[in-house]
Formats: sequence, C-alpha cells, structure tokens
Amino acid sequence: MLLELKNLSAGFYSDRGFAPVLDKVSFTIAAGETAALVGESGSGKSVTALSILGLLERDAAKIEGQVLFNGEDLVAMPEDKLRRIRGNRIAMIFQEPMTSLNPVYSIGAQLVEPLMLHQNLDKKAAALKAENLLERCGISDAPQRLNSFPHQLSGGQRQRVMIAMALACRPDLLIADEPTTALDVTIQAQILALIKEIQQEMGMALLLITHDLNMVEKIAQQVHIMHQGRIVESGPTAEVFRKPQDPYTIHLLNSVPHELPTPKDNPPPLLTATNLSCHFPIKAGFLRRTVNTIKAVDEVSLTIRQGTTFGVVGESGSGKSTLGMCLLKLVNSRGTLLYEGRDLLTLSNRQWRPLRRDLQVVFQDPFSSLSPRLNVGQIVGEGLSVHGLGNREERKQRVAEALIEVGLEPEMIERYPHEFSGGQRQRIAIARAVVLKPRFLVLDEPTSALDMTIQAQIIELLKNLQAKHGITYFFISHDLRVIKAMADEVAVMQNGCIVESGPAAQLFANPSHPYTRKLFSAAFDLATA
Repeated sequence: MLLELKNLSAGFYSDRGFAPVLDKVSFTIAAGETAALVGESGSGKSVTALSILGLLERDAAKIEGQVLFNGEDLVAMPEDKLRRIRGNRIAMIFQEPMTSLNPVYSIGAQLVEPLMLHQNLDKKAAALKAENLLERCGISDAPQRLNSFPHQLSGGQRQRVMIAMALACRPDLLIADEPTTALDVTIQAQILALIKEIQQEMGMALLLITHDLNMVEKIAQQVHIMHQGRIVESGPTAEVFRKPQDPYTIHLLNSVPHELPTPKDNPPPLLTATNLSCHFPIKAGFLRRTVNTIKAVDEVSLTIRQGTTFGVVGESGSGKSTLGMCLLKLVNSRGTLLYEGRDLLTLSNRQWRPLRRDLQVVFQDPFSSLSPRLNVGQIVGEGLSVHGLGNREERKQRVAEALIEVGLEPEMIERYPHEFSGGQRQRIAIARAVVLKPRFLVLDEPTSALDMTIQAQIIELLKNLQAKHGITYFFISHDLRVIKAMADEVAVMQNGCIVESGPAAQLFANPSHPYTRKLFSAAFDLATA
C-alpha cells in the first residue's frame, strides 16, 4: 500500500484552548489509484492533506496517529527527512493558484526551484525541463510564459502551472485540493483530462479533495466521505454513489441539483434589451491613444419576463457579468434597455436613483462585497436608509424579517461578516437585496464557491423568495447544473455575444450551436470532454 492513514487525529491550540479537527481518520491509497476525499467546508479535508505532508505548524497543532508512506511514518519523521519527500515523492496542488504562486517571481523561477532543489539539476537544465513541463501541461508559448508573472495568466493557465510544479519531480502521490473549484466547465474538463493522462503515464496515485460529486463519480475509484473530522463512509465510488449507507452521504448526494423548475405561464416582459453593447478601449503610448477595443458585450438582445429566472452561461471572459452590470447601468453601455416602457439608458443618475430599489444585485464574492466595518444590521438596513423607507424602529424590524426570510437569526444583527461561514455570508448578501423588495435581481455566480449542501440550500432559498415575492432573476453562472435547476430561459454567451438562447428545457434537451454543445458536453460528461 502506497499511503495508509491510521487513526489520524489533529487539532489546534488557541487562546480559547484546544480545538479538535480530525478524529481518528483512516483510509488507504494504492499505487496508481485515484481516491477522493469528499465533504463540506470545515469537514477537515484540507487539514488531512496538510497533515499528510507535515505542513501544519508543529507549535500550533497537535497530531496523533500514523501516516504511513511506503511503510514509513511521516508523522514521526524528522523535518529534514520529510523535506526530501515533500514536493519530490508527494506533491500537492493547492486550492487557489493565485495565492499559492508567489506574485513577485516569474513562473519560470518558481518552476525551476523544485527541479534544482530535488533533482539536482543546474539552472540551464532545470529551465529546459520547466519549458517542457509547461508545454506538457498545455500552455502555449512556453518559452515566453516562463518570463510571465502569475497575474499575467488566466485562472486555467495558473492552475496548469501549479500542475506543472507538482509534477516536476514525477511524484508517487499527487494531492489535488479542489483543483477546479473556480474554473469554467470547459477548463475544468481540460484540467481533469490532463491530470488523468499524466497520472496514467507516470503510474502516479491521486488523492482528490473536492466537494464536486460529479467530478468524483467520473474519475475516482475509491471515495471517502468526511463529516466533522471523521470518515463516515468509504468504498468503491460506484457502490457508494449507488447505495449510500450513512445519512450524511445520502444527504450529500441528494444535494446535487437536478430538477428542472416548474414551467410558468407566458408572463409579460419586465426588461427588454435591444442591441446592448459595452466596449472598453485599450489605450497605449505616452498620449494614451486607443489602439484596440474589447467588446465585452456586443449587440446583445434579450427579453426577461416577470417572475421568471433568466440564466446566462459561458466561460470566463464571455461577458456574462458585464451584461448583468449593463442591465443595472453600473457600466456605460449603448443600445436600448426598456423597463416598463422607459429606456433606462436615457435616464440621468437622479432619475435612476429611485429605480435602484427595484433593480438589485447579489455579487459573486459576498466576503469582498460586504463591508467588514459594518455589522449585519447596518449592511442589510443600508438600502432602507438610503431610500428613506420607514423610521429607525421600522427599519430594524424589516431587517430582522429579512434575516428570518433568508434563514438567519435576528440575534445575528450585531455580528460582523468575518464571524460567518461562506453560506451565511451569501444569505446576508441576499437579505441586503431582498429587504428592499426588488422586482429584478441580478445574481452573479451566487453559488460558485459553495459546497453542494449549502448550494442546494441557497437554490431552495432563491426559489422560495421568487415564489413569495414574484422576483425576476438574472442568474449568471458557469455551473450548468445550477442553471438547469433554476432557469426558465437560458442564454449562452461567447466573446460578448449570445450565440444561442431559448427555454431552458428545450436548450438542455437539444442544443444546436457547436459552442453550446461543447459547453454542455464538458459539464455533463467530464470523462469524455
């Protein structure tokens, strides 16, 4: 057996005492095998991975049990010996490549370092191998990319660089911690195909840490379900998915969105866009002359009907979020945008202000969109104050009602954003929007960073709010399963244009555009994409 965890327990010391995180975790991984560790945020998945590599701070953490790698206990191993294994025989792809890559060093410098350290190559040989690794991982113009910095690469390219770094020393075991969480479905499919291909070529074992059950079902032979620091169920993936035994596993599998929304009678239009465009000039030179134009949204026309959900899908850079901002006039655009017979693009800021109450937005990342200096009551009640709705006591009552409506306790009103989980922060962001009782709500990737169970809760919450208040949603996402569960109509965007649109059931059943078929294939059949 290549890797064997025996009763691994871990926890952290703090001012409040000792907090246990892992409770007697045990599982094995054979050479060349793919095993998945699945669970919600906070279940202990990443702590398990860091414990295997000995990356937890020894002064702040307490680790008990055994981590046997080829029969050697990594927990009891001295740091200098462990350092020779780490990155060489066991490598790791961390969850967020932008924070894992050093922003002040070029990609080449960061790739060359492990090759020189672990493979004893000189700088020239290491640079040549680094170039080959980038090419192997599907990055074009590898010699030029070696001189690039992380911020100059896309999310998919940065993830490929992380894979190249992890595979540089041809490890026996690769630990991949949420390697595709923030990536589009087509990029996700490419990354997974790349990992599988290299795994088969090297005979490498893979420990995949994720909350994406679709991915697990496609590529893992064994699955270990983790809940509150314990392994609650393990076994062959097909068997666990077909006949789950533990209540938590059943709950997790039932959280995968799959139901189509109930069809609605033909409601009247609420918002109609005609030839809507948003172009950004690229300026260069001393005189800052315009040398090119980015057509973020290009001649888009659509009709959004009252009380329905209009879903927009596409890859990063396709123009989805910019289109949402155009509908709210948060970016400059041209064309026609009719709302109850009025062209919103012709209105002044003064004329727009009362309409802001009706047209609201929930941004992609609630942590960065919620002010850390304001408590929940101030955040949710800010819109009421701006629009002069009610007196102080009435506003406080409406804030409390909004919190209850989104599944939070009114007692949380004095707490600050950092005191909440990701799912709770998303609920606060939704409460901030719905407290004004809007008619139209732009939802920009509201579930992209959430676990399956929390994602299911947010979807159910949004459906209930729509049914209760008749809110119209403009739902932006790259997760086609979420769109399928939410949307009445769907538009597919590519390069700033809508390439295909129509009723959701019809579009999912019979996509006609080649790009739509490619997108759907990547989302619903990762194994063959």
